[in-house]
Amino acid sequence: MSNSRDLDIGLSYIENACIVYSNIHDFITKTLIIDFKDSLSVVSTLEGQREGIKTIGNHYSPSPFWNTYKKLGLKDVRAWIYQTIDKSEETASFLFTGADVDNLSIKQFRYKDIEIYALISADIKSNAIRMSKDTGDYYEPGTINIILLPNVKLTHRAMTRAIISATEAKTAALLDMDIRSSYTSRFHGATGTGTDNIIVAQGDGIQIDMTGGHTKMGELVAKAVYEGVKEAVYKQNNIIAERNVFQRLKERKINMLELISKENNECSKNKNDLVDAVEKILLDSRYAGFVQSSFAVSDEYEKGLFTDLAAYELWCEKIVEEIAGREIAGKIDLIAMDNLPVVLRMALNSILNGVYYRSR
Repeated sequence: MSNSRDLDIGLSYIENACIVYSNIHDFITKTLIIDFKDSLSVVSTLEGQREGIKTIGNHYSPSPFWNTYKKLGLKDVRAWIYQTIDKSEETASFLFTGADVDNLSIKQFRYKDIEIYALISADIKSNAIRMSKDTGDYYEPGTINIILLPNVKLTHRAMTRAIISATEAKTAALLDMDIRSSYTSRFHGATGTGTDNIIVAQGDGIQIDMTGGHTKMGELVAKAVYEGVKEAVYKQNNIIAERNVFQRLKERKINMLELISKENNECSKNKNDLVDAVEKILLDSRYAGFVQSSFAVSDEYEKGLFTDLAAYELWCEKIVEEIAGREIAGKIDLIAMDNLPVVLRMALNSILNGVYYRSR
């Protein structure tokens, strides 16, 4: 171990909380370590129910190290890391992540005598997924990892139920930020990443038996996780909910040069000029708002929550004529990109048509 950084977690049963910096095979790794004064029970989605635990934490390895995970397997890697940080497999329960724990979010929520700390690391750039839509093919270190520390003693039932409250809050945060699936970004928002994990510590003090959505402890868990996920995503990925239309197009893998049709020869010759003009138009909040609105409409349409786009088509026609500065008899298809949702195609083609006809 080279050095460490202490963390302030004001719970009576915690002996020490810090981030330790280590060197493993010339890679700088970072480990969140939380030592208990006495052994506790924990529930881990990585390891299940564990008893007699003295230490929990979250270990970060940089991406060049991930191949080692795949070659050695989690069991050998875990033993290797525990040896490095001087912990025992019998009394420790850790999560493993590709998100830098220096970007850790620590959120604390309290109501009267009950309190919860949520410690969250997150990275949604590489393997954010939409559960029920995307496929699962392989294992990588965890990407949204959550550790819950209550100031009360949770029963086993309350510990496991807290996982549901935390998971629902995590998903709500991602959807409210419009975090996209890494695999089907044009069609689906992400509900998590493919390698998320949670540890819930039993805690100490008065006994709490319920952590569901109708309980105060469940509410505190959800609020801490919701705010923590948003903060961790910002710290790691520099993403906030109020980002601009260009960033959100990029997240959907929509590139303006690739978007424009090559079949229209006149349009093709002036493609760069057309792209420049479109980008200038999208600096206007009115038209940026139109495209951003199309993201929300598109998601709801793809879910099948409505089927009639007639009113949206009228809005698209108005946008074309506003940008062009005159009435247009009929739009032409300037979109070359395949696998584009219907609503996004309508919106972007309207912007392109407005710019195209304005220059003619």
